[in-house]
Formats: sequence, C-alpha cells, structure tokens
Amino acid sequence: MTVRITTTSTKGGVGKTTVTANLGAYLADLGYKVLLIDADIQPTLSSYFPVDPALIAAGGLTELITNGDTDGTITPIDIPLDGEHDGALDIVLSNDPQGRLQQWILHTPDGRVRLKHILADYDDLYDVVLLDTQGAVGPLQDAAVLAADFLLSPIPPEILSAREFARGTVSMLDRLRPMAAMGAPVGPLRGLLYRVDRTGDGRAIADELRREACGESRGQITILDTFIPSAVAYREAATQQVPVHRWEPHRQGPTLSGAETMRRLTEELLPHLIRGGAQHG
Repeated sequence: MTVRITTTSTKGGVGKTTVTANLGAYLADLGYKVLLIDADIQPTLSSYFPVDPALIAAGGLTELITNGDTDGTITPIDIPLDGEHDGALDIVLSNDPQGRLQQWILHTPDGRVRLKHILADYDDLYDVVLLDTQGAVGPLQDAAVLAADFLLSPIPPEILSAREFARGTVSMLDRLRPMAAMGAPVGPLRGLLYRVDRTGDGRAIADELRREACGESRGQITILDTFIPSAVAYREAATQQVPVHRWEPHRQGPTLSGAETMRRLTEELLPHLIRGGAQHG
C-alpha cells in the first residue's frame, strides 16, 4: 500500500521543500518508487532536481486535481539512482503560477478531498508519495493535507516559533477534522526540528514542544527525535541539484552528515518500510 506524506506548515521558509526533496531521493536510492507532488504555486520543488525538457509531461498539478489525470502529469526526475536497486523518482510539476487552482478547489464541492481519492490510482505504481505545500493556509494546502496518511512539519528551533507552530498547527488540524465525514480524515502529524545549531538546544525545544503541542493535540502531534542540523551541506546540495545524502555521505565532528540524517529520519518516519527490507529493488 502506498504511503502518502504531506510536508506542511502554517509558516513559510521552514524547510518543507528541502525535507521533501531529500527524503524522496533517499527513499528512491533505497529502491523505492517515489512520486513527488509540488502543491505550491511557487514551484520550488519543481526545480529542486533537474528534469529533461524533452520528458516533461504535458500536464501538472492543475490537470491532476481538476481532471484526475494521473497518466499525463508524471515527469521523471533526471538524476541517476543507485544502480543496485530498482527505485524511481518522479514528480508532478506545479503549473499554476496565477493561483487559479485555489479558487477552483474552493468552489468545487469535493475540491478539498478530491486529491486524496485521485491518488488512490497510484497505489500500484508508487511505494511513497510525498506532497510539498505552500507556507500559507488555503484550499490547496487543505487538499494536500487531507490527501496524506500523515503529515510532516519542519519547525524552526526557536522556542517562540515552536510555540507558534503548536498553536497554528493544532488550529489547522481542528479546522479540517470535520472533513472525515467526506472520507478524508486528517492524519497524525510529525514535527521535525529544522536547522538546529546545537544538539542540546534541539532536545530542549523538542521536550518543550512535546509538553505543549502533543498534549494539546490529543495525540495528533508527535515530535521526532531526529532533527535536521544547521549545515551548509543542504544549501550546497540544493545548488548542485543533488540529494544531500550523496553530497555529504560522511562528516567529521558532532553534527550528523546529510546521509546519516536522512537514514535516521527514514527509519523513524517509516519503520515498517525499513524493517520490511528497504533495499528491495
């Protein structure tokens, strides 16, 4: 069964695209078939990794949602994967720079839950579907959130921003909870500290969030033990359009390498995949 994960936040600039792209590439190198969906009108994920212009699909996110077009919207990502395993990394490109899709979803009766049901067509094609979202509340973000089995939310490692995350995210989950009546229950959320400078600070903020967010959310929010360190490797890898686990396979010192961070994140987020034999290609 395909696992669908939406990376979301009520704040912009918190690392959603970086996490989505690198997690997807790491899973593909393990041998999984992965589909990225750029559900942001600012198409950062669409240009994170290279694509061959000759292979760009005729349609993108707009056609996927409005027409349910799952065939003519898939573009392969043009990076060589680990040759030992039969993985795949594809993407549905964002193609709505004017934001018209937001209005279409808003004024269509099943607009917010439509994407969830459309993605069922990918169950035999992909092991994991990762959706990247915009950093603002709106109909498109709602549709991506409701399409997921669970949510992943990067959190800035400052306590005030972390508390704002707790309030804003709990409010979002509460607002969307009635959508369960339309067959789209809101999945649980995993909080991921992003750009942590010092391990001790990260642990202290994670503990604070567990007290505030997890209790208030009645079990809907958990804070991961894994966190993304503040390291130049993530920016360098993005500039070169390569996954961070390849750019930084090893690192000296207390900060985890890009490869080790992605390994730990994958094992914590998707333990059933790893235990079932990640390198299954």
